[in-house]
Amino acid sequence: MTEISNKTGIDRNDVLAIVEGFMGTVKNAMENGENVYLRGFGSFIVKKRAEKLGRNILAKTSVVIPAHYIPAFKPAKEFVDSVKEKVTVVEHA
Repeated sequence: MTEISNKTGIDRNDVLAIVEGFMGTVKNAMENGENVYLRGFGSFIVKKRAEKLGRNILAKTSVVIPAHYIPAFKPAKEFVDSVKEKVTVVEHA
């Protein structure tokens, strides 16, 4: 929040309220089954997971996991390309 406050000149507490309000709005929309699209950044989407059979290896039992919805984020192509181009971190094995 401090970085946004410094870049915009908006009070840190106001920035915090705005960001938390935005996140609450996205969450509420997704809880209502709505997707949220941010041009050039990405999409917060509601995905449906199909019913599947889960196994408890220790108890040697099977359980049916019902179909359900989960929140997901799909970055925009411009966002993905920017990260690919600019991140140069080397992973250690």
